[in-house]
This record gives sequence, C-alpha cells and structure tokens, in this order.
Amino acid sequence: MADLALNGLSKHYGDFYAVRDVSLAIADGEFLVLLGPSGCGKTTTLRMVAGFIEPSAGEVRLGGQDVTLLPPWKRNAGMVFQSYALFPHMTVAQNVAFGLEMRKLGRVDIDQRVEETLALVRLDGFGGRLPRQLSGGQQQRVALARALAIRPDVLLLDEPLSNLDAKLRQEVRIEIRELQRQLGLTTVMVTHDQEEALTMADRLVVMNEGAVRQVGTQRDLYERPADRFVAGFVGRTTFLGGTVKAPGRFRSDGGLALACTGGRPGRAVLSLRPERAMVGRAALSGLDNSLPGTVEFVSYLGALIDIHVRLSPKDRLVVQIANRDGGFTPEVGQPVHVGWPASAGQIFNE
Repeated sequence: MADLALNGLSKHYGDFYAVRDVSLAIADGEFLVLLGPSGCGKTTTLRMVAGFIEPSAGEVRLGGQDVTLLPPWKRNAGMVFQSYALFPHMTVAQNVAFGLEMRKLGRVDIDQRVEETLALVRLDGFGGRLPRQLSGGQQQRVALARALAIRPDVLLLDEPLSNLDAKLRQEVRIEIRELQRQLGLTTVMVTHDQEEALTMADRLVVMNEGAVRQVGTQRDLYERPADRFVAGFVGRTTFLGGTVKAPGRFRSDGGLALACTGGRPGRAVLSLRPERAMVGRAALSGLDNSLPGTVEFVSYLGALIDIHVRLSPKDRLVVQIANRDGGFTPEVGQPVHVGWPASAGQIFNE
C-alpha cells in the first residue's frame, strides 16, 4: 500500500482538454471516488494513474516515487475495468494468475497466491471454471481477484459495477468496501452513479469538463456544495431561478417572495433539497417560508414519496416525505402548503 499524489495532471488532444490541471492527494488506505457525468475526464484521469494514457503535463507519484513515465506493469497498480476484461479462454485460476506470471513468480507461489485471493473474494472452488460459466457478480469478483493477486500499492476501479443489476450492485459495492477496509488498500474508483459514490467513498472528487469542482466528504458535498453544478449532481435538489433583492430576501421568477441566507444582490438560483421542505394541508407555522400550491405529481418510491408542487406558473418544488402509516400524503390536484426555514436553501449567484 502507498499514498498517491496527482500534481497538475493534464491531458489535451490538440486544443481540447480532456483533463485540466488536476491535483489530488490520496492518503495511504483511503478510498477516493471520482464522480461526474460522462465525458468529465474522470476515466482519463484514472487511466493516466494506471499508465495507459500519457499525461500532457503534470506528474503521478505513488508512494513518493514519480511514476509518470513508467509503463503500467511497473507501477504495481491493480486495475478492474468496466468490462472486467477477463480472458474468455482461460479458467478463473488462470485469469487470476496472469499478472503473477508476468512478474515471473514461481509456480508454487502463484498457486498459493491464487488460492488465497479467490478465498478473499469468496470464490473458493471456482478456479477451474471459465468466465462464461459465471454470473456477472462472480465475473466481477474474478476481475477484482486478478487485480488484488499482485498485491498492488493502489487499486483502480473503472465503473466496476455498471454491468450489474441494481440489487447485485448494492451487494457488491458493500463487499468491495469491506474488502478495501480489511486490506487497507489505497483505492481510486470512477463512477457516474452518485449513490455508489456516497456509499463507498472516504472522500469524493466531483469533476466536470475536465476539471475538479469540489473535493470533500459526502457531508461536505451534500450540505455545502461549492457551486450550482455540485449541488445538482450530488443528491437531488430543486432550483428556483430569481433575484436576490437584499440580504435575506429572494424573489423568484414566478414572483414568490422568499426568505433565504447567503448570496449577494443580483441574479441567482435558490437550491432546496427535497427532504428539507415540509408539506401540509394548511399554512405551516414557525417556518420562514410557507406557500400555497397545487400537487402536480406524486411519485411513490417505497420508503419515500416525492410530491411535486406547483407554486406559481414558473416555480415548481419537489418535497420528499417518509412513507408511514397515518402520515399526510396529498393527491394530484390537491391544494397544499409547503414550507421550509431560510437556512434550508442555498443561494448560488449567476
């Protein structure tokens, strides 16, 4: 295991920058997740760390050593690809042994390491099977075992769960996280799935258009997003466009006069998380904002229910409530009141 540092890492193709000036410090044993939409530069960043893409500028340091120009096989980095990239003609054991054979280990050591690693990922007894004889989750574990068998200094995961169904994804991401903690492995994972990122990471790095927008814990990014992009990408939020008229006063484009905190006078958006607002049959007392509206849509999510409320021709708000017996659940077309404290919203000036 080792710490990992990216210093001013960039990659451009002509005038197009896929990654621009990324600097990150990942501690020994930390699980860092690169999160962002498709094309934001997160996979390019990971592949530069792995050695599959040569940076246009900057450096990669692993355990204090500059590995920027080293080929992948000299970096001692284990990588799990989105497609798993298993050799279809090789057995599970042969797939796991491949990296060890490339490192010229002896046969006895290879066999022992393969057996230990397959046990680690709960695939004892599967060594003789071919990849096509395994489920998607089992193939994913084989790919993980192959990466772990070389005892890497850093583990790199490129969308490792994207080919699994929703239920299996939930199970496997917990398994990967527990295994990472057990081994104390420095790990960097790429994903566009915010639920995966929030579940697995010690820290998150939100990227967009090749640049880092914010780095922090789940709570940092959810409670204190640095800008509108982060607020919209991490978790769910409603944006109301309008203008900050004076400190603490926001007027929406639909004419709503709202109490707020932060921001400077001028054009802005007010961001409000769905669970921070409340809904009731009548005006809600004790809140800085209480507004009448009409329910336009109700989305049943099992444990939670989303209520979409029209507040004005230009303003619609989503309120999320718990699904419990005896609770108030409005219906489409029903008049309601929604409310929230001024501190629940966040202002982003445009």
